[in-house]
Amino acid sequence: IVELETGAITKAEALIRWNHPTRGLVSPVDFIPLAEEAGLIVEIGYWVFQQAVTQVKQCKELLNVDITISVNKSPVQFRAATDHAEWLHYIDEQGLSGNSVIIEITEGLLMDDHENIINQFNIFRDAGIEVAMDDFGTGYSSLSYLKKFDIDYLKIDRSFTQNVAKGSEDLVLSEAIINMAHTLGLKVIAEGIETEEQLKLLTEVGCDYGQGYYFSRPLPEKEFRTMLEKNALLLLS
Repeated sequence: IVELETGAITKAEALIRWNHPTRGLVSPVDFIPLAEEAGLIVEIGYWVFQQAVTQVKQCKELLNVDITISVNKSPVQFRAATDHAEWLHYIDEQGLSGNSVIIEITEGLLMDDHENIINQFNIFRDAGIEVAMDDFGTGYSSLSYLKKFDIDYLKIDRSFTQNVAKGSEDLVLSEAIINMAHTLGLKVIAEGIETEEQLKLLTEVGCDYGQGYYFSRPLPEKEFRTMLEKNALLLLS
């Protein structure tokens, strides 16, 4: 996740992949719903969280680079609400602060039990963990939720980004989302940036961050650290 104004890699998103011994790479679209149904998603989610925190620590120790890694947390995990203390303890155990991690949620989560969700958000807030709303613009949540649930980042869905062009309706919509978010004190991350034109137009309308294949495909941890190191050196030169 690149800061568009400076070109600095300041954040990343943790993505899980299952390399099955006979089927090869299995998409999360296929196995995450099964994990939720089987009751395994909390355990998997905690493992992903641990890997993300470990990466933050290694980037700090090996490269002297501060990075924030976002972790997707499904509605099923929120409803379980049993792992927050464990998550916070692990961050503390690694000698890191809560702002090392961002929790990514979907709009649908905000339509669940409001009091329960607000309480959980307050736990994150007290620990310094920020919250990002993923795939913004594709769900049905009220804009009032953005204020009520104290969101920090909006992620513009790739369905808008992929059709961004000069004079296009999607560019107008993206700019409107960005302006609205900034008015509410939120930062904006554009997903799915794949071309230089998309990058240029989104930067011009004030988007804060971007991610997508234009910058990099998803990378294993060692390759990511190499990319991060090169980016840090490039910014210093």
